[in-house]
Amino acid sequence: MKKILYLFLLSILLMSCTPTATTESIQTEENVQVPLATATAEEALASPEALTTIESTPLPEISSAPLIDSPSIINIEMIDERNGWGVTEEEIIRSDDGGVTWYNVTPPDLRETGYSVFTYFLDENNAWVQIADNNNYPFVGFLYRTRDGGLTWQEFETPFSAGDLEFIDENNGWILADLGIGAGSMAVSVFQTNNGGETWERVYTNDPNLEGSGDTLPLGGIKVLLTPLDMQTAWIGGVVYANGTIYLFRTDDGGGTWVNIEDIELPSGSQNSQITVEKIHFVSATQGILVLRVTSTNQRTLIFSTDDGGTTWQAFPTNIPEAGLLEIPSEQEIVFYSSDQFYVTKDAGVTFDIINSEISFGNTVTDMSFVNSRIGWLIATSTTNRRTLYRTEDGGQTWNVLIP
Repeated sequence: MKKILYLFLLSILLMSCTPTATTESIQTEENVQVPLATATAEEALASPEALTTIESTPLPEISSAPLIDSPSIINIEMIDERNGWGVTEEEIIRSDDGGVTWYNVTPPDLRETGYSVFTYFLDENNAWVQIADNNNYPFVGFLYRTRDGGLTWQEFETPFSAGDLEFIDENNGWILADLGIGAGSMAVSVFQTNNGGETWERVYTNDPNLEGSGDTLPLGGIKVLLTPLDMQTAWIGGVVYANGTIYLFRTDDGGGTWVNIEDIELPSGSQNSQITVEKIHFVSATQGILVLRVTSTNQRTLIFSTDDGGTTWQAFPTNIPEAGLLEIPSEQEIVFYSSDQFYVTKDAGVTFDIINSEISFGNTVTDMSFVNSRIGWLIATSTTNRRTLYRTEDGGQTWNVLIP
């Protein structure tokens, strides 16, 4: 599950753009080949015969939410092949027919969305939307939660304004609350809830200006994400501007204390590179994925897996010689997009297939969501801020336009 979060922290890590056109398979990064492209996303939209637009299907009668025509989606999170959520600049939206039709389920009192909100979509029914009270930043905000797919919402005042919001189930959740960034440092507070977000307890802060602050999670470093395994164990990852250093901390006491994870073996040459924790994702209580971005004169993506709940991490056999967007549908499946190619593994990284799309998206891809290695959605944003929603059923080789 992803969120519209800390995009400014990652703006220095831009994707390269290389057009492509066929399908191959790789086992090492040296084998990667880049063939020529066929059509750009703009050209495909200008040529209706080049793509098939899926016909819309009616919403179920039980839905009382208003339909919204051709929403300009910023963030998409599909739960399964039919159900999913989206965020536009003004609405929270939901689909139950695979993204063909969408309806407006914005909380009644929410006046802005887009990059102003932090979201978590647990399933087709349960979702949360957090927005800051800018007059009382960073100590006050408002949280909206729904249990019925957005038809009704509850609103709660929160003791934090913004941050990485994560829920384990309908009741139990965490947030890594941003208290301010400066000179390569970042103060944060960690909160937990056990009643769906109605009330929150602060379990840790590293802000020396707040009572009970600790130093096991140092001020130094930019904290980008929090990933909980349960209500006792969680990770905080980010970036520190020191070469060869992984900024990764773990708690096993519900956030009370944090330990620096230093025993991840990096490949040769990484010691002279800046390393960013891009993603930590658990698909079960024991199986998870850790994604690192390594930046020096170029960029590459390192992927690690765990089968013991994160106690140890093993590197994937293949490193991806690019930086880009990544989805983890299951413990065996990963879909990675960069430079007009989709790198797809179905065997936990033993091999990656290179899927070369019929459309040259280049660097226009701003978000994507895959529910398995075949079925996924992609948002392409033009230089004029026009957003187009596509769907694939073959791992990214061919695409249908859902919202032109």
